Amino acid sequence: MSKAFTREPDASDDDDGIPLTPLVAPDGKNYITRAGYERLRSELLTLIDEERPKIVEIVHWAASNGDRSENGDYLYGKKRLREIDRRIRFLTQRLEIAEVVNPSMHFGGEQVFFGATVVVAYADGQEATVTILGVDEVDSAKGQISWVSPLARALLKARLGDSIRLQVPGGVQEMEVVSVDYPAPEA
Repeated sequence: MSKAFTREPDASDDDDGIPLTPLVAPDGKNYITRAGYERLRSELLTLIDEERPKIVEIVHWAASNGDRSENGDYLYGKKRLREIDRRIRFLTQRLEIAEVVNPSMHFGGEQVFFGATVVVAYADGQEATVTILGVDEVDSAKGQISWVSPLARALLKARLGDSIRLQVPGGVQEMEVVSVDYPAPEA
């Protein structure tokens, strides 16, 4: 058979090979807050209970229309179904290794741990506020950083008033921990 008629899977077809290594702790944990866990779980349930059944119905309808090779609804539906299934597998894997952490247990503390909102002052006088969260829940536009990021690694276990040295591409950047805050415990 000619090589032209064989289909070899490419990297995008390998749904089971979702790389988890860079997204977990060295001990295999996926640290996350309760709110982040609930967001991932909600997305998973929405995909399983709502979105996937709708697409399956569209694909079934499109398949019943005959020639599938030129049926846009069928082709798009199958592609979307693969994307949904890939996302479901990814979310399931992430939730299985999730380690829910309650940052409010450090409320009132002066040492930086997971879930802390930290204000740092750089040597040039500028200040930055960052919140250290899990890999799957960060939003950089809101000043949130992953606990595995270089800045978070430098800040973890530092105390109020400590000076921190962070290796950056331009050299070493010095900063001081100005404040450490945690969410208040729920009553």
